[in-house]
Formats: sequence, C-alpha cells, structure tokens
Amino acid sequence: MGALDLEAMPVVALSAGEKEALLLDADPESLASCESTPRESRLWRPRRVFITPEAYATAYGRTVLERTEAFGAQVVRLKSNQLRGLTDPVPKDAAPDSKAAQRAYAQAKTSLAIVMAPPSARKLQPIPPSADWQFHLAQGCPAHCQYCYLAGSLSGPPVTRVYANLPEILENLRRYLGTGKITSSSRERAQEGTTFEASCYTDPLGIEHLTGGLAEAIRFFGAWDAPVQLRFTTKFDGVGQLLPIPHNGRTRVRFSVNAAAVSRGFEGGTANVAQRLAALRRMALAGYPVGLTIAPIMPVENWQAEYSDLLRQVAEALRDVPTPDLTAELITHRFTPGSKDVLLSWYPKTTLDLDEANRTQKRNKFGGFKYVYPKDPMREMREWFQSSLEATLPFARILYWT
Repeated sequence: MGALDLEAMPVVALSAGEKEALLLDADPESLASCESTPRESRLWRPRRVFITPEAYATAYGRTVLERTEAFGAQVVRLKSNQLRGLTDPVPKDAAPDSKAAQRAYAQAKTSLAIVMAPPSARKLQPIPPSADWQFHLAQGCPAHCQYCYLAGSLSGPPVTRVYANLPEILENLRRYLGTGKITSSSRERAQEGTTFEASCYTDPLGIEHLTGGLAEAIRFFGAWDAPVQLRFTTKFDGVGQLLPIPHNGRTRVRFSVNAAAVSRGFEGGTANVAQRLAALRRMALAGYPVGLTIAPIMPVENWQAEYSDLLRQVAEALRDVPTPDLTAELITHRFTPGSKDVLLSWYPKTTLDLDEANRTQKRNKFGGFKYVYPKDPMREMREWFQSSLEATLPFARILYWT
C-alpha cells in the first residue's frame, strides 16, 4: 500500500450540500433511510489547537491543523515537542470543585493537540475481550461522560491528542497479521480474523471531522486483502463521510448505547441515542458490519423496562435492513479508586453511584482491583440481557459479558 491519499481528505467543514454529495456515492437504500432519520448532531469545535514541530513537519499533521483552523480554532505552534502549559496551573491544595480545577478541566476539554505517537506505540498490546490488538489514532475524547472509562487511564489534563504519524501507525499493523489470542485463535470468532481496536483511548468518530484519520484507517483495512478487521465504538453519529468508503466488510462500527436514564443523565456532549441508532442503520445499509456496545449497564430504577425499550429501538432501527451483521458487547459499570477520584474532580456534582458499599472488588493478576456489582445482581442482569437479546434481536451475536 502506498502513502495515504491526503488529497482525499477535505480540509474544510462539510456543508449540508457536500454531505448530500457524499451520500450520492453510497448504497441507494441508505439514501432512502436518511430521509426519516434525525439530523446529525453538532460537531465538536475545539477552541485551541496545539501542534508540535515534529507533527507540523508531517503532511497529515498539517492537514489536521488546517481542518481545525477551518472550524475556528486558535492555533498555537509549540516550540518544543513536549506538551506543557496547555492549561492554567492548579494549586496542589485545590479542592476538586475549586474554580481553578474546573477551569483547567474546561480548558483541556476544549483543546486539541497534534503530536507524534511515541515509538512505544508500535508495540501493540492485546485488548481482551474486545479484540486481538489495540492501536491508537488519538487519545482523549471531546465528550463529557460522567462515568468516563478514560478517567485514571491517561496522565495529565484531558486534552485530546491526535497522532500525526498516521501512515506509520497503520503500516505497523501488518506485523501483527495472524497473531493474537482473542479472535485469531478463537473458534467462535475466527471469522473476524485478526482484529484491531481503534477506540480504547478515544472516540475516533467524535473527532473525525477534524482528523479524517478514521476514514484513512477504513480505506487501509478495505484494501488490505487479508483476514483482518478494524473495530471502533462511538457515541457520535457523523457517519456521512464514511458511507461511500470501500470498506470491503473489514470494519465493524459499534455504537455505544444505553438506557434512557443513563444516557440522559451521564453522557454530555454526545449524540443522543436516537441519532446513534439512525447512524447504526445508515452504516448497516452501507454494508458495514455493525455492533452494539451496551455500556455501562447499570441497574437503574425500572432497568428491565428501560433496557427493553432500548432493544426495541435497535430492532426498529434495523427493520428491513437485509441480513444485518450485528454483534453485542455487554459491559457493566465498574470503577477503580483512582478513576473515582478523577471523575469526582471532573464532575463534582455527579449523581453517579460510586459508593463502594454497593460493590464488590474484582482483582487482576497484577494486584490491582476495580469495584463491580455483586454476584447476584450481575447474574440477574446477565441472564436478562441474554434472553432479551435473543427475543428482540435474534440475529445478534453476543461477543461477551463483563
């Protein structure tokens, strides 16, 4: 495969007419379905974009910079390749809900940095139970989910970082073909081939209008004539630019969805569930393998009724889609002591249940632990989801419960 086609990556925001032009290249049935679906949600517009000298030296880095400028971001050309001073300093003795702490969080969540992925990123890590390997187009997310899985996982302020050495990142994946212990060696999931997860530390669709990196990854996998699969999950819905890409069935997009009480209460800055399910339909009609990431599952009040309604909405979204290739990944809510501290500093007024008394500890082989739901509620929820998915979405394959 040659160099990335940078000319195919527009550097300005797409107008409504341009979006329609893109859709004309998609499957005709997807056009018909779009007429009755909710309008795509508003795109994230960072206020500031930082770029390091190394990133600016790359064609892709400059393309991302031009895109962000087109969306009105203030550009800051850094003098070194270190990210320092991106937010105002917070005194060590500042309370989590102090004005200084909240100002630093707001500054970070409205900023984007274009940097180079470090050499260590070329050594991929497994990501059970989702996929064989994880790789990163970016780290950080513009959304404001109060249960954020990234809390405690990434160091420093939550600035979204985009990696400018994208061609190198994608080419490095070839070394891992046929390896892995999740799908490559699994009898149940062998048809997926070697799987590569691109959304461990970011929501790539949430920043795609600024980066174009997800489209390039889809093209890369579509042209990779091998048993491979790109995987990503999202809470956004801006799929218009992805519909006409020749994906050749080698990208599975999963939409993260939840009960109405969870989505309304804890998922700020995202597309709503109706918009995500409309995007799910559009992608399925464009021939993409699709999936549900139902996460984080919580036993909220009347949870059976809430999640039943969600599954009915999914069934309606996929109504008359011919033979949808649908998977389901079921993930219950959990947190660590470190992530709890970070989340409470970000969202000091959250009503999210982070009471350790309501949980049990689940330890890993490295001595760490997380708080999960006790055994009996977990068993009840698992049995309910298995039976309800079989009844409402009989064609869905449940990949795992955790």
